[in-house]
Amino acid sequence: MPKAERIIKQNQETEDVAGLRRRLLGWYGQNKRDLPWRRSSDPYAIWVSEIMLQQTRVAVVVERYRAFLTRFPTLVSLALAPEEEVLALWSGLGYYRRARMLHKAAQFVADHLQGNLPRAAVELRALPGIGSYTAAAIASIAHGERAAVVDGNVERVLCRIAGWAAGSRVDGTALRRKVEELADHLVDPDQPGDFNQALMELGATLCLPRNPHCLVCPLAGDCRTRGEHMTPPRPRMRSREVGHALSVRTSLNPESAPGQRGREVLLEQRPASHTVMPGLWELPALLDPVVPQQDLRMTVRHAIMQVNYYVRIRTVFEDDVEVLTVAGGERRWVPLGEASGMALTGLTRKVLTRAHLLPSALLDAIAPVEADSVL
Repeated sequence: MPKAERIIKQNQETEDVAGLRRRLLGWYGQNKRDLPWRRSSDPYAIWVSEIMLQQTRVAVVVERYRAFLTRFPTLVSLALAPEEEVLALWSGLGYYRRARMLHKAAQFVADHLQGNLPRAAVELRALPGIGSYTAAAIASIAHGERAAVVDGNVERVLCRIAGWAAGSRVDGTALRRKVEELADHLVDPDQPGDFNQALMELGATLCLPRNPHCLVCPLAGDCRTRGEHMTPPRPRMRSREVGHALSVRTSLNPESAPGQRGREVLLEQRPASHTVMPGLWELPALLDPVVPQQDLRMTVRHAIMQVNYYVRIRTVFEDDVEVLTVAGGERRWVPLGEASGMALTGLTRKVLTRAHLLPSALLDAIAPVEADSVL
């Protein structure tokens, strides 16, 4: 290609990218959702929101985010808190490893960095639980670093714009690398934080996995797909039946006045050696998930990843607990007023709330990918 033609093509590409940025940022300025973490430029608050939003719906995060920052308004306050309390406030968000790593990273920053998060994405990636996506999000939104973020929403938008089929989970690292290169090329150098959030917002609200709203998309003219791109079928959901015991008694605490004795629920702590939700509290598991109708308290559907759990909750009297349940971790009779502040599994909190044994949860509807495992 002659030099003059190369220059013309390069100029055209530059103008196209500048136009894409203007259209996307203009749309974002008029249509972005009013989310609490978008009202803050505090790196700590942005970090908390990004960790919570990983694989969790925005609607579930909003109230939990507020409660978390009310209790832990600063990084140092989070670092000084016991893990049990951190996990209790995380209860219902699922994927508890995120909370543990957030807590660990806060402790490291408090102990070694005077309580100040690093500013650069490359330095943020050195902290526990912070990968390239989270580091780029914090650095670009809080500090204006030109670092592109690539989450599932951004990958979908960019694959459709470029006309690429499938996704990195199928096509692997080669496609992921191409997506990251395109994201780096497109990110606005003057407003990187807003541009990154705009791409994520577009994927979350218009460029949906199914039935995208192409007619109102600000990037429709830049898109080579204009609709759903080719993706492999999702694996079929598997089903599994499990059962848990709901055992409640009147408090036997001799120090309680007769008229003040409340109710206690039997909870079991998952052993620290477990790879899934270690240390969290749950209802004891039944030996037999098939429950006679007269003993059935409720049924709950609880999903995680590609498994649908059909959970039967059985009313079990105190004297029958050992006979009907699987021996597991440490068990305790817990006052209901205390249980609400414990690190419960999402399933346990859901069951106790629906049984009117706990105050109404902030949000009881958790998407399948965020739900806790019952195993």
